[in-house]
Amino acid sequence: MKKITAQKHAVFVSHAGYRQNEYLLILDPHEELKNKISKVKEEFAETFDAPSAKWGKPNLALVRFRQLEMMEERIINHLNVVAMGFHPVKVELKDFGSYPSHTIFIDVPTKEPIKDLVKQIKPWQKLLKLNEDHKPHFIDDPMFTVARQLKPWQYENAWKAYQHKNFTGRFIADSMLLLKREVGETAWKIARRFEFLNLPVTTKQGELFG
Repeated sequence: MKKITAQKHAVFVSHAGYRQNEYLLILDPHEELKNKISKVKEEFAETFDAPSAKWGKPNLALVRFRQLEMMEERIINHLNVVAMGFHPVKVELKDFGSYPSHTIFIDVPTKEPIKDLVKQIKPWQKLLKLNEDHKPHFIDDPMFTVARQLKPWQYENAWKAYQHKNFTGRFIADSMLLLKREVGETAWKIARRFEFLNLPVTTKQGELFG
């Protein structure tokens, strides 16, 4: 198994001679709220025989993309400009929602400021695009996933219970985190934290690309 993984890894690294990474831009809740969400995920996994529900740390994804590592510093510079001009936001979590018939999540009623943040990143999506097969995926419906890729019976049984369950939580998002991992790896690490400073940013997009 290790041999196959190593071979895959070598293929990705040797692509055009440059290393590729997967990136994930997130809003990261405080530890108390993350622990509360993790307990929900663990309970779900045990109750509905869905071990994958335990996987993944509780966070609010904004953008997923794959790109060459050599592009990372340029991407960081662009995201920093967005963060400098953005303001801290209060994120509310309230009860559960679902995507029939495969996903159950904790809903975020305060979506608009988060969607606005994603909109401010979208104009630079060409920078986040590796090729036609690997385009950036922008999250237009912010949520905290409890479980995805459920089998129909799992979804039906779980949603009967979770559509009546209550959940509340909130946190102030005063920064966003860019996570990265080498293609083929499983563990994420922090590439950069961007503080929301709510400053008047006068740098033009054209100047950034220049």
